[in-house]
Amino acid sequence: MSHGAALSKPALEVAAPGWLTASIMLATVMQVLDTTIANVALPHMAASLGATQEEITWVLTSYIVASAVATPLTGWAADRFGRRMVFIGAIISFVLTSVACGLATGLEEMVAFRILQGVAGAVLIPLSQTVLLDINPREKMGQAMAIYGAGIMIGPIIGPTLGGWLTESFNWRYVFFINLPLGVIALLGVMAFLPKAATKKRVFDIFGFAMLALGVGAMQMLLDRGQAVDWFSSLEIWTYFGLSISGFWIFVIHSLTARDPFIDPRMFRDRNFVMGLVFIFIIGLTLFSGLALLPPLLQKLMGYPVIETGFVMAPRGVGMMMAMMVVGRMMSRHDPRALVGVGLLLTAGSLWMMAGFDIVMDSTPIIVSGLIQGFGLGFVFVPLSTLTFATVAPQYRADATSMFSLVRNIGSGVGISIVTTVLTRMTSVNHAELAASLTATAPQLRLQMPQVQSGAPLLTEILDKLVTQQAAMIGYIDNFLLMLVFTLAVFPILPLLRKPPKHGGAEAGHAAISE
Repeated sequence: MSHGAALSKPALEVAAPGWLTASIMLATVMQVLDTTIANVALPHMAASLGATQEEITWVLTSYIVASAVATPLTGWAADRFGRRMVFIGAIISFVLTSVACGLATGLEEMVAFRILQGVAGAVLIPLSQTVLLDINPREKMGQAMAIYGAGIMIGPIIGPTLGGWLTESFNWRYVFFINLPLGVIALLGVMAFLPKAATKKRVFDIFGFAMLALGVGAMQMLLDRGQAVDWFSSLEIWTYFGLSISGFWIFVIHSLTARDPFIDPRMFRDRNFVMGLVFIFIIGLTLFSGLALLPPLLQKLMGYPVIETGFVMAPRGVGMMMAMMVVGRMMSRHDPRALVGVGLLLTAGSLWMMAGFDIVMDSTPIIVSGLIQGFGLGFVFVPLSTLTFATVAPQYRADATSMFSLVRNIGSGVGISIVTTVLTRMTSVNHAELAASLTATAPQLRLQMPQVQSGAPLLTEILDKLVTQQAAMIGYIDNFLLMLVFTLAVFPILPLLRKPPKHGGAEAGHAAISE
């Protein structure tokens, strides 16, 4: 393909697309980092802010809930005030609230600033994706989504390692102060290279947004609080469940009947977009569940320090980067659906390897399975993003990308809640089953540890600890097998995705939606 004339015209022409891409991706990485970078610093925060371990989790929950509720605002804000203005305002707000979090002296202050930080950062990810789709011609959308996917997926992997290093080397407050230099560089780049875009008067459907926010916020609270209060045995969880179902139901009915709905339902006539949402929900379910499981497995059961845990998990990120460099260029020569299928097979294979983990193994299986899984997920995410937005009309892109981010985040929240619950329940069940066979009269104990029969308390305590470790390890393996089932369950969706048209991608999408 010759350069220049052979390429179709992008929706938004900019003078320096490379520099603009670097700037908006820096802002994206900064936002994604903050979903995980604070995790390892929580014990230090609790001591400094005078909070209990249960109270300090609100530092994470408040950010996630606020970000989820505010994400759908992206499309309306970008149309009403222009992408440039919203992007600049979001970066400035995010940096200022990050500094405020680092300076917080009490839990109430910290939670308030984290809520504001979540709201400010919510628009950065979908808006970055919108800009990347708009500044690239249709032929380069695969490469653009590869760059976007790298930013989205690398953040959660390097977050805990970077957070651990900053906390150990400096202070927990630096997990927030790190956003100051990153944010300033991203801000200068966006101000220099992102041109003003036309705005349009768009009515703000406050009732529609309120119902969507109620549904999303209540669901996120249900997922975050469920394990702590034993799920549906608690009135609190039933309340969240009722509010969430009511909010989503009213939002759907309102959107179908309102004159100017918050989210235009015509956007969902695009089959690729709808199937892409289903797909990314399940990918969010498996990807972030694995990221949530591995650190406690490595640190609590296998005794890895925080920094070493990060190094052992790093090959997952390396695999993703390698895949994204390759798959972005393969998109124009191969059916994207086939690439997604290859990625799913690699991901499933890595999960099968993880189901064979053992407490006494070395780090090689963790590194190899992580590398394969990262490569597989890279092959899934890039073609999937391209397929999802291949036929979405440009006027719906901001709303579509915000919905894509929202569904991915909900998927990750559901996934983390599922694996946490399965781990807790199965550890308890496994412990009871293992302990039942280890009585004082059991032949294997009578031969190996005759002191147990005399009731030696130290040996009994050691034995209980070993049983607990093995029970937890079986619980982790159960989760890896469950994620393998989720991954395989996605395959039937593949044939429902349409291959992108060779010509007129955006126009074809517009025509399809306007029918």
